[in-house]
Amino acid sequence: MPRTTDLPQKRVLVVDDSKFVRTTFAGILKASFAVREEADGEAAWSAVESDPSLVMVFTDLEMPRLDGFSLLSRIRSSADRRIKQLPVVVISGHEEAAMKQRAKELGANDFIAKSADAPEVLSRIDNLLRLVRTSNELEASRQAVERTATHDPLTGTHTANYLVTEGRKHFAHARRHGRDLSVMALRLDSYDDIALAAGKDIADVVVTRVAKLVMEKVRTEDSVARVAHATFMVVAAGAAASQMLAVGQRLRRELDDARVRYHEKLLKFASSLGVASIAADHANSIEDLMRLALQRLQRAPAAPPPAAAPAERRALPGDLERVLRFLEGADIARLGPAADEFARRLERIAKAIQAKRGR
Repeated sequence: MPRTTDLPQKRVLVVDDSKFVRTTFAGILKASFAVREEADGEAAWSAVESDPSLVMVFTDLEMPRLDGFSLLSRIRSSADRRIKQLPVVVISGHEEAAMKQRAKELGANDFIAKSADAPEVLSRIDNLLRLVRTSNELEASRQAVERTATHDPLTGTHTANYLVTEGRKHFAHARRHGRDLSVMALRLDSYDDIALAAGKDIADVVVTRVAKLVMEKVRTEDSVARVAHATFMVVAAGAAASQMLAVGQRLRRELDDARVRYHEKLLKFASSLGVASIAADHANSIEDLMRLALQRLQRAPAAPPPAAAPAERRALPGDLERVLRFLEGADIARLGPAADEFARRLERIAKAIQAKRGR
């Protein structure tokens, strides 16, 4: 039997609505780990948030209250690095291949059958914990490099560290010359729902598009950074809070009106906004203004609609239906550099349709 590589006091969480499955896995794991059992996803999420001794999660996919997919999404989207990096092993029964693929896209590290024996279970844990330690070491190195980096590799916006550095200069200049300075925070609230409906890769594409939209709407001299996975912040020297609030509201309207289809579903975007400024708030540093903007963002009401709703299908003339079906099934990646031209022409068609409808 392989020897596990973590200390016995570390805990493993087993989540399954079947008492038999929980008891079986707990019996295997108790030889090397303390075990915590939960019968549904909501209870499991509470355990993950409150119990820092947890080093791994074993979860079923089909459970009451909160299923395994949603639990995975919450873990991988957490702002807490400890939670975000928890290894998650899916306890699989007879799920379809599509369900396993979806779990993998949401961040499952491994799958193990409910009928697995003790040596296999402990071997999987041993291998995963080794990988996690290696990953943590690489992450520490990456963060050291990131502290000196200026741009976020996913979105092309500035990094949070760079924004603070630049923000301090702008804040000192504004105070010295009696000028205003505003900070705006914008969060894509529906990121988790989009990741659940379409997968993390698609959700990250959406985040990249939102970043592009933000950079297009602010002034050239403003600084934009991604400060969390789906949260952006803008530092605008010389801008009043009312100006930044107007910019943020335009951004939110565009996101509310956006319609992106994924596999016959419409992805809907909900966002929150927070603004702070030197003139309107008591702040002794750029960090104070950033905290105020984020606090107001947390208090902003998130839009309630789900991220994905069935697309409304209406009959089209036969020739148009054939053209659209051809475009929907086309391999857009083949366009290469011509993709932008393709998008522009489609956008012109869409605008012409909207104009005809009087929108």
